Amino acid sequence: MSENRSFFLRNKAIIIYSISLAALLFLLKWLELRFIIFNHSFEIYIGFIAVIFTALGIWLAVKLSKPKIETVVVEKEIYVQRNENFVLDTSLVAQLELSKRELEILNLLARGYSNQEIATKLLVSVSTDKTHIQNLFEKLDVKRRIQAVEKAKRLNLIP
Repeated sequence: MSENRSFFLRNKAIIIYSISLAALLFLLKWLELRFIIFNHSFEIYIGFIAVIFTALGIWLAVKLSKPKIETVVVEKEIYVQRNENFVLDTSLVAQLELSKRELEILNLLARGYSNQEIATKLLVSVSTDKTHIQNLFEKLDVKRRIQAVEKAKRLNLIP
């Protein structure tokens, strides 16, 4: 114990100086805090509200900017009636000036083949296939594949 006492006595000035510096530092920080909080309380309040609204705005923008996409897969069986007694109307084929190749393409369109599949099946290029399909559209006076198939069935050009 005497060692501790002699240590305190030897360093008495340093200890008192350290404690007084710590007390002064505490007082200065308390005054600074009081000055900031009490004298600038309105600015702190406004700043706090601004931070809250900014965070709310960012959250809302993220929520609203995400598109809500819902994918619905519909599977549907298609029943195709095959006309066993189908007879091609050759007079209409001559009247519409349909070539044999265009009739082949029209049959493949009715089966649901794509341009690439038709081109592969008939051993022609895709652009040739598209040209034949465009000619078919003009001759049948339609704008879409489905319209062409429906009109061709109505006119007895395909089964």
